[in-house]
Amino acid sequence: MNKEVLFAKTLEEVRKTAKEQGNCISEEQVKDAFAELDLSGEQLQMVFDYLLKRKIGIGQPMDPDEFLTEEEKDYLQEYLDEVAELPTYTDGEKLAFAMSAMAGEADAQQRLIEIHLADVAEIAKLYAGQGVLLEDLVGEGNLALSFGVTMLGSLEKPQEVEGMLGKMIMDAMEEYIAEHAENSKIDKRVEDKVNKVADKARELAEELQRKVTIEELMEETGMSRKMIEDAVRMSGFKIEDIDNNAKDSL
Repeated sequence: MNKEVLFAKTLEEVRKTAKEQGNCISEEQVKDAFAELDLSGEQLQMVFDYLLKRKIGIGQPMDPDEFLTEEEKDYLQEYLDEVAELPTYTDGEKLAFAMSAMAGEADAQQRLIEIHLADVAEIAKLYAGQGVLLEDLVGEGNLALSFGVTMLGSLEKPQEVEGMLGKMIMDAMEEYIAEHAENSKIDKRVEDKVNKVADKARELAEELQRKVTIEELMEETGMSRKMIEDAVRMSGFKIEDIDNNAKDSL
């Protein structure tokens, strides 16, 4: 394994460890994780900076509320107020629900969902400010929780339930953020393609003093028919400098 791949893999393991520890990791843990790579002081500092930018505390947890907007704080408070109206249970009752849920009892599974709804909000705070709406993160977390309580049969001990549900909630939020980031990249590529075709069409239309055809764009720009037609479709047929008849033929 080359150093770049090992570095990326180690960084991801460090990030996951921090998440499992309440979004916190010690300097010693980071240094030990990267010991094989023999990083310089400057390189280690870059790792620490990377973790801090992702709201991972070094040595002590960061306050997740610090990164929330007022709107997000209001949303979470409303959410938690609704959760607070649900029944509360003793540790013994929670353990009994966990055992019953592991056995597949639907009522116990529903109780577990209610018990862990507040945890979803706390976990969502850790992922705030990463380009997605906090309420969407909570929604993804709640879906993962609802699914997770039906998947507990593989566990050996009821004490493992909370950890498994927490991991499923975190995984769901991370997958949602990653998917959103990928979609944003795709949207940017689509926007760039549409803008490129629209700009060329406008330039040629100004030169000819009329709307242009796809064939004329192909000839003047060297762009393929497929690229131009794809851009026209992706724009919702709103590239105004391309002849309407040309668009209707797509």
